[in-house]
Amino acid sequence: MQSNAPAAVTVWDLPLRLIHWTLAVSVLVAWFTANVFDAIHELAGYAVIVLLVLRLMWGVAGNRYARLLNSIRPPRATLNYLRQMMRGETGRYLGLNPAGAAMAAALLLSLAVSSISGWMQITERYFGNQWVELVHTYSSNLVLGLAAIHVLGVLLVCALQKENLVRAMITGKKQSRN
Repeated sequence: MQSNAPAAVTVWDLPLRLIHWTLAVSVLVAWFTANVFDAIHELAGYAVIVLLVLRLMWGVAGNRYARLLNSIRPPRATLNYLRQMMRGETGRYLGLNPAGAAMAAALLLSLAVSSISGWMQITERYFGNQWVELVHTYSSNLVLGLAAIHVLGVLLVCALQKENLVRAMITGKKQSRN
């Protein structure tokens, strides 16, 4: 007996999923421990730096959906995708859609600025330096705002496509559609 259900395809491999979820937890830990539990906050920041390096390495060595160069789309494609999405037309992407790719780039960049400026604050050279503190504060707030937009975007695309993208990021599998 044949099933009419589309086959599941592995899109997000285990290293990518581990980096994604560990990064999410590390950011939340860093956010909620800031100015309260400094040692935990610093450890979470170091974890973010390590995870960013791993993500960049996996962005070169990982499967085709993990490779960063495969995700890059021109700004016009991203804006067109966002306009279509507002009309309820998302198209079908096994990997990152143009908005997801732009968000991934923005999050990775802002996380790098936030975590590096956080590390700079505890060095002898930059300790107490106001511009470093401001960069860390603003970039950290940007990370949280982008993460919130990311989650809302995922939920919107889930609703529009009637597909559980959160489950896909947990299991690594998406339904192929012909």
